[in-house]
Amino acid sequence: MYTAFNARDIDAVLSEMTADVDWPNAWEGGRAQGHEAVREYWTRQWAAIDPTVEPVAFTARPDGSVAVDVHQVVRGLDGALIADGRVIHVYAFRDGLIARMDVEEPDVAD
Repeated sequence: MYTAFNARDIDAVLSEMTADVDWPNAWEGGRAQGHEAVREYWTRQWAAIDPTVEPVAFTARPDGSVAVDVHQVVRGLDGALIADGRVIHVYAFRDGLIARMDVEEPDVAD
């Protein structure tokens, strides 16, 4: 999924999500609900910035969600570095598909 996101293959990423997926709009704020809202969000985002995310570690949580430690690099369309750091993507699943994703800050001790 991360490879597809980095390649800007929206359809491949959406195929891993429920039709009513609840997705964070970490760039503008708020949340996107459903495939079309996520598609619109990413289309706007990629027209303005160039984010790349690489998973570093995966952790299953007791509630059934999966936390992914991600190295995130964000560049302007001109290639200028905007951000370079870590975030945690937390996925909740339903019927084998992603139903919700949240973004957390990593613990300082990590």
